[in-house]
Amino acid sequence: MGGKVTCTLGEVKNRADFIVYWGGNPAECHPRHFTKYTLMQKSKFLPKGRKDRTMVLVDIRETKSAKASDIFLQVKPGKDFELITILRAMIKDQPINQQMVEETGVSLDVLQDLVSRMKSCKFGCMFFGMGLSMTRGKHMNSAALLTLAAEMNAYTKFVAMPMRGHGNVTGADVIMRWQTGYPFGITFNRGYPRYNPGEFSTVDVLVRGDTDAAFIIGADPGATMPQPAIDHLARIPTIVLDPHVTHTSKLARVHITTAPAGIAAPGTGYRMDEIPMPLKPALKSPYPTDEEVVRRIREAIATKPFWMPENSEQMTLAQV
Repeated sequence: MGGKVTCTLGEVKNRADFIVYWGGNPAECHPRHFTKYTLMQKSKFLPKGRKDRTMVLVDIRETKSAKASDIFLQVKPGKDFELITILRAMIKDQPINQQMVEETGVSLDVLQDLVSRMKSCKFGCMFFGMGLSMTRGKHMNSAALLTLAAEMNAYTKFVAMPMRGHGNVTGADVIMRWQTGYPFGITFNRGYPRYNPGEFSTVDVLVRGDTDAAFIIGADPGATMPQPAIDHLARIPTIVLDPHVTHTSKLARVHITTAPAGIAAPGTGYRMDEIPMPLKPALKSPYPTDEEVVRRIREAIATKPFWMPENSEQMTLAQV
């Protein structure tokens, strides 16, 4: 599976009459998503707004988002991949195993009704969150959902989009994809980019203890990653660039305060639908920007002698 079938949030707002949130809780994590893009907005193609749309929530527990949904599917923990695979079989009228359906925690009748609604809609959109991408199966869950969305296009228009959390996470994906061809889970340890989520993802590298230093810009893994990863960050030299004091900055050896992007520093932020948004600073800051700090560090490193023995650079290239 490569790529994804997606669209802009503007298209979702104007055309999507069938919305699925899988492994996310937008009512609490993205509180304006319902009102700005998915449920409440009226448009030329959906003049009745909420009455023209159907919302499905798939999660392991009943969150506040369930109250806003028309259909709530409570899947058993760790069974997302199986449920998506069953849906992929059902939309193509392939035989399914009744026992495997029961193990997902969702009845066959409910799944048949869901498939019927998915096929009969005019424009479907599936948003997925960390409840899908960071549980057992990880990127394979995401790949399965993206494949389901792609396969649904044999019957009607369907797209999928990740619900991104912290500021400009999508920007990091877009730039890495532009620079290397891969969005995340990349290593350069052989001198060229290699991609393998689950092995080279930051959280996996930290949990295994494979890194002996960390340089973190504008992120707070100390607040969100598993405890073994946080413990490893505390053991190794960790440098943090952040405008604020965070969980990660408290355990770091070095914390450099920088100007907040979009408030006191210019730049480009990317919405979760990968639309670039130019940022103009409204205030002045006594602190340097992230770009300035990184550039000065790079210039300082460039003045240092090459760290490996003589001729080792040629040896490394030969190994590559």
